[in-house]
Amino acid sequence: MSRIVLGVSGGIAAYKACEVLRGLTEAGHEVTVVPTEAALNFVGETTWSALSGRPVHTGVFDDTHLVNHVRLGQQADLVLVVPATADLLARAATGRADDLLTNVMLTSRAPVLLCPAMHTEMWQHPATRANVAMLRSRGVAVLDPASGRLTGADSGPGRLPDPTEILAVAGTILDNPDVASAMAAQDLAGRVVAVSAGGTREPLDPVRYLGNASSGRMGVAIARAAAARGATVRLVAAHIEAEVPSGVEVTRVVTTEDLHGAMVTAAAGADAVVMAVAAADFTPETVSEGKIKKSGDEGLSLSLRQTTDVLKSLSAQRSRPGQVLAGFAAETPGEQDLLAMARAKLARKGCDLIVVNDVTAGAVFGEADNTITLVEPTQVHGPYGGSKESLAHRIWDRIRQLLADA
Repeated sequence: MSRIVLGVSGGIAAYKACEVLRGLTEAGHEVTVVPTEAALNFVGETTWSALSGRPVHTGVFDDTHLVNHVRLGQQADLVLVVPATADLLARAATGRADDLLTNVMLTSRAPVLLCPAMHTEMWQHPATRANVAMLRSRGVAVLDPASGRLTGADSGPGRLPDPTEILAVAGTILDNPDVASAMAAQDLAGRVVAVSAGGTREPLDPVRYLGNASSGRMGVAIARAAAARGATVRLVAAHIEAEVPSGVEVTRVVTTEDLHGAMVTAAAGADAVVMAVAAADFTPETVSEGKIKKSGDEGLSLSLRQTTDVLKSLSAQRSRPGQVLAGFAAETPGEQDLLAMARAKLARKGCDLIVVNDVTAGAVFGEADNTITLVEPTQVHGPYGGSKESLAHRIWDRIRQLLADA
């Protein structure tokens, strides 16, 4: 169980913090809500207390014998602010301590994650951009807002990211506090990356297809991690069961042939390409125009042909010198050696890095956690276990080093 201070500042998106709070408590964390005075105009103290199951602290002079303005920050494993308004960013950047929340942020040595939400003009104002840069320079993780519907009829960048995304990032930082440092440093800023995710589907007729068990959670986590660290992310998504992260460019595909065309486009000019997709290796020779009907007790025979090897194709036609290409190997090794299988695939595909995992008996697919090993031509890293979100950052740590060495 982790101790989390959930700060809430005075913006209309404060109501979404209720969903974040519920997600944190359902995950077993002890959450203390510290709303600003303005935040209580949007969601009342009773709501925060009922959802957290704990007293709500609102003022520096409340329960002064507990010295909450120091104690809360000192005891926290994470300080999370949802939403962080332009005013809160400005006060935090200048080291103000004029309410309980800013006091907590000053006294805590735990990771701090701010989730801004405001109108587009406010988010894009030079003052706000300077405040964000200042906070990041001090090690504060700032999750860029999404683009979408704002208050009234306005739309644009400044929308609070989806609560599920905030929970994913917060959980990753709790698992690995170094992620907050990477986000603050924006260590992938200026990089363009292409990521594929999900499972392709090959049609048999208008209602049936050949597919696989991939949920796309690993690929989506990789895209989210890169965006959080400042990269420009091009996500090519086949069938996925995970929410697409904000701040990424998304291209939807169905078949492996669709995937090939989209990845060639996405990889053009990219610094790194990560093929986390589970692409079908075979596709029907013919696709029935109508639904295939049963015929008595007879079975159905299919003639299949191989699909394009997208990873190998991308390796053979790299669009720029120094481009790092990473693939995935989901294997069922049986009595074979898993690393030997990964090395063979690495050589066969011609890529720089293979992320290998054992999926025997359907393990990993659709699960929140995974165990991976990173295999390169001359080095092996891992195995690493943990959430897919945390492992995504491990993958980017290694790719970042490969880019630096290129």
